[in-house]
Amino acid sequence: MAEEKKKAPAKKPAAKKTAAKKDAAAKPAKTAKSGKKLKITQIGSKIGRIKKQEATLIGLGLNKRHRSRVLEDTHEVRGMIEVVKHLVTVEDAA
Repeated sequence: MAEEKKKAPAKKPAAKKTAAKKDAAAKPAKTAKSGKKLKITQIGSKIGRIKKQEATLIGLGLNKRHRSRVLEDTHEVRGMIEVVKHLVTVEDAA
């Protein structure tokens, strides 16, 4: 006797997005820019640090001790500074 192949259950059609969801997905999140600048200087080595801290230093644009970067004062930059606060100094840039 030949066995009959079982068909997979039919998938439900995808729900259509409402206009509100489309608008929210299309617009990128805005960050609060205060116009202030921060001068961030690396004072500690990344040797022996966890990967998250090494990646954060690279994200800030730092890779060697005593190098500095001037970045905008945003929430994202402040969060990155918090992760590596023991490896950097922060001061206001003119």
